[in-house]
Amino acid sequence: MIFGEKNWRNIRRLKATLILFELISGLRVNNHKILLVGVNLSDYWLVEASVVLNCKIGQLSFVYLGLPIGRNQQRLSFWNPLVMNIRKRLSAWKRKNISMCGQLVLIKHALSSLPVYFLSFFKAPTCIISIIESFFKSFFMGGSEEARKIHWINWDKVCSSKENGDLRVRRIREFNISLF
Repeated sequence: MIFGEKNWRNIRRLKATLILFELISGLRVNNHKILLVGVNLSDYWLVEASVVLNCKIGQLSFVYLGLPIGRNQQRLSFWNPLVMNIRKRLSAWKRKNISMCGQLVLIKHALSSLPVYFLSFFKAPTCIISIIESFFKSFFMGGSEEARKIHWINWDKVCSSKENGDLRVRRIREFNISLF
């Protein structure tokens, strides 16, 4: 991702940098993957600059390295890819075939690692934290989205430290704050 001011000198320098990169590295720049995105710029100027750079024009709301850029992180729709990823992972595991110890290992090491990338860049709203933790609770306690079961163990006890004799599952809110 490269940021710059609107002027033709920057466009020419960027084009020269891409050409030098190709010559020095022996790699080819894929112009179909390059997006030129402008903030408060005329469409005419963006079209002219994209012709010089031989690239596409993109919109301010786009995905970069798996993260949505240019969207409001307080909206629930911003967090949908993360929630759907966790939901997809949970649906792939069959609850009936996994012991409670296996569920604990999956929560602590597989499920807890899924939101790390998102949470290291963005502060999650409380409702998203509660949705993610409810997925973890339901999976651990044997329920699913369709069939709710009674939680025989308090989730606070599951998330407490090992010194207290508890299971030490990571709390999403505290983890998000520590990353942010």
